[in-house]
Amino acid sequence: MTYCVGMILDEGLVFMSDTRTNAGLDNISTFKKLTTWQEPGERVITLLTAGNLATTQAVISLLDERTKAYDERSPSLLGVPSMFQAARLVGETLREVISWQGGTGQNADSFGATIILGGQIAGGPPSLFLIYPEGNFMEAGADAPFFQIGEIKYGRPILVRAYDPEMGFEDALQLLLVSFDSTVKANLTVGAPFDYHVYQEGSLKMGRTGRFKADDAYVQTISEGWGDALKDALDSLPSFTFDD
Repeated sequence: MTYCVGMILDEGLVFMSDTRTNAGLDNISTFKKLTTWQEPGERVITLLTAGNLATTQAVISLLDERTKAYDERSPSLLGVPSMFQAARLVGETLREVISWQGGTGQNADSFGATIILGGQIAGGPPSLFLIYPEGNFMEAGADAPFFQIGEIKYGRPILVRAYDPEMGFEDALQLLLVSFDSTVKANLTVGAPFDYHVYQEGSLKMGRTGRFKADDAYVQTISEGWGDALKDALDSLPSFTFDD
């Protein structure tokens, strides 16, 4: 399984993904699910992927291959004029790959994948899209300022309650780590390391990127601190008593 989040802030965009692709008692595998392309001064585009690994790898490879052999007859992420057109291209590529691998009918479902696409192209604002296996997509906005894919239910309440578009990148990463920690605690198929990328609006170049490992001191502090804070909050609430 997977857990990935893309978020719009006043400062720009924040992305985070886990890396776990398989989990068992004696078999845990990891794979990077965050990919970025850039032409400094012109565009930065980031993808987060969830779903069938063969499908997502093929989509990334095909998009990357087309950036290296761009012409007008073969659209590329480095050639499209807007983020909307980038979302269309990724959606079409995803649908194309699924049709190659899965065909149609019931068997096609096992080859499904979902993608978060975000970035900025010169002349347009930073944008964030959620792309479905069918190739259609929706854009983030004031009513939906962040997207999640994969195992979303455990980490969503944290984001819904604490998200603030005015928060800085460091506070946003802290919030995401709490959301990821809650997901990891509830689901073995999501796990560290966690990759991240923060993009500053208008910079048109990659921002800070990095990876939080499971044994990272700050990750452990967040996990323990959040657990203690929840217990303290529960203890501070009015006690329940049966009405005799």
